[in-house]
Amino acid sequence: MILATTQVEDVDRFLDVFSTKGAEKRSQHGSKGSTVFRDPSEQDRVWVLFDWDEAGWAAFVSDPEVPAILKAAGHIGKPQAAALAGTYYA
Repeated sequence: MILATTQVEDVDRFLDVFSTKGAEKRSQHGSKGSTVFRDPSEQDRVWVLFDWDEAGWAAFVSDPEVPAILKAAGHIGKPQAAALAGTYYA
């Protein structure tokens, strides 16, 4: 699993591209799915939980076609993966 965050110009625009062109490209790099959350404090920030391994994420972010997809989705800057701090029972 990978948790990533990004700021976007418009959440609806982001979701439109994320669920189509973005999904196709992520699938090519092994993503098995994702869940998108809107940040409760920042209207222009989304958090995405990916069912994806680190190698697939690394291949996706280095794919030369990805910057155009991010631009179309209205990203402000690059998506950032959160560092895993631990896994706990309950």
